[in-house]
Amino acid sequence: MNSSSRQRRLTAAAVTALAVAVTATACSSGSGSSDTKDAGSGTYTIWDPYPQFDKSSDWAKLLDKCGTEAGVKVKRTAFDTSDLGNKTLLAAQQGNSPDVLIVDNPVVSTMAEAGVLTTTDDNKLDTSKVDPNLLAAGQSGGKTYGTPIGANTLALYYNKDVLKAAGVDVASIKDWPSLTAALAKVKKAGKKGITFSAIGTEEGSFQFLPWFWGSGAKLTELDSAQGVSALTLWKDWLSDGYAPNSVLNNTQTTSWQEFTTGDYAFAENGTWQLAGAKKAGFDFGVLPIPGATGGSAAAPTGGEFVTIPVQDDSGRYATSQKLVTCLTSGDNLYDTDTTLSYVAPTSEVQDKQVAANADLKPWVDAVKAAKGRTSDDLGTKYPKISEQLWKAVQSTLSGSKSPEDALSEAQSAVK
Repeated sequence: MNSSSRQRRLTAAAVTALAVAVTATACSSGSGSSDTKDAGSGTYTIWDPYPQFDKSSDWAKLLDKCGTEAGVKVKRTAFDTSDLGNKTLLAAQQGNSPDVLIVDNPVVSTMAEAGVLTTTDDNKLDTSKVDPNLLAAGQSGGKTYGTPIGANTLALYYNKDVLKAAGVDVASIKDWPSLTAALAKVKKAGKKGITFSAIGTEEGSFQFLPWFWGSGAKLTELDSAQGVSALTLWKDWLSDGYAPNSVLNNTQTTSWQEFTTGDYAFAENGTWQLAGAKKAGFDFGVLPIPGATGGSAAAPTGGEFVTIPVQDDSGRYATSQKLVTCLTSGDNLYDTDTTLSYVAPTSEVQDKQVAANADLKPWVDAVKAAKGRTSDDLGTKYPKISEQLWKAVQSTLSGSKSPEDALSEAQSAVK
């Protein structure tokens, strides 16, 4: 693609990027300053969304190590996740893209549509070992734009003491009716049922999607009978006192704080809370979110893709490919995903993670059933769909609309 054509597409995509989902990963916030690429070909720039890791961190040392192995110097810049997309679009307009870009997976389709990223056909990245459901988050129009560095997703944490006191055997929870029956027993025993985030942002959509997908619904048909059943489930939980009204304003952080009081039986939350769960002061377990009629529901994947942006000098791609391969293979991938509290995107490394930490087994199972938010070739359509979905959830749980009306309006708005 010539530069003038790419610039026109970049201008159109910049607005879209502002709405792209970036809140569902577990990265800390921070800031970074933009570094332009050195004129010397011996320096390669890497932009990442991990400002919590400074120059002395294992992550920064790994980047330097990969640079040394590739025979180049690495210049790294870390941005807050919410800033990285727009910074990248601007850099591409100016012909100054980084050599390697690590970006939240829902943003990949926006960058691809804008003409910012090379495909794996262009850059020769080998993605053959990556689990297909995780790789799908970086695919658009039949092409693949990078490789996942790791994934996180959602499951149900449960308080073993609360369930025991209520006479609930967690092994009996296999579908929505059995989960709701467990919540009823917990309430009868004088404890609280389940907490989650239904806030009017991408976090709300992120947390609703396992139930939406678990019903058999599709994002292309928000108002299907299956979608209505999922929203009705949440509405009934609030009406029956199984979930608190605070879910309307809960972020994933505040809902987690509710769970750590020890009063709740369940909390829907992510892989990134595992370390905090071990410090909560009570015995806990993790259960994959059940589908409506059984099995594990598909939960949305969080985590980043390592991509290679378009360069005027295509001769740089070979070295960029070496850097990405170094970061996302073998022991390096294991170390990186351990640092980020991610499940690895390959079965080989997942097995190694579980062997080292048995607590990760339910998370590996959840990730294997997970699904990218932009999968099904939704690409840049996803942000608009998501916005209408969280609005429907908010209006239903607040009591202003029925599930049917809320989702019908959402579907009309998307069209």
